[in-house]
Amino acid sequence: TPLAEEASLLLPSLHRMIRPMQQEGLVVRSDAPNDRRKVVVAVTPKGEALIQAHSGESARVFARIEDRFGRDRLETLLDLLEDLQKLDLRSDR
Repeated sequence: TPLAEEASLLLPSLHRMIRPMQQEGLVVRSDAPNDRRKVVVAVTPKGEALIQAHSGESARVFARIEDRFGRDRLETLLDLLEDLQKLDLRSDR
């Protein structure tokens, strides 16, 4: 659940995404040692290699966004998105 919240995904969507990543050897899942209701998801060395292989392109895309959108506007957008993520939208409050 915390991973889904941090990624701004619904838990069923995250579950569907993790399964093929696990089958490809990119992540491993295990039970939490102190609470069998929880699952620990960890990136494998193969997953880390994939992240590293794409990190340069990701940085270039982010730099283009920052260049075209403007650093100040991008910072404002990211701050607003962070504020939005913090909202508890699960209740009628």
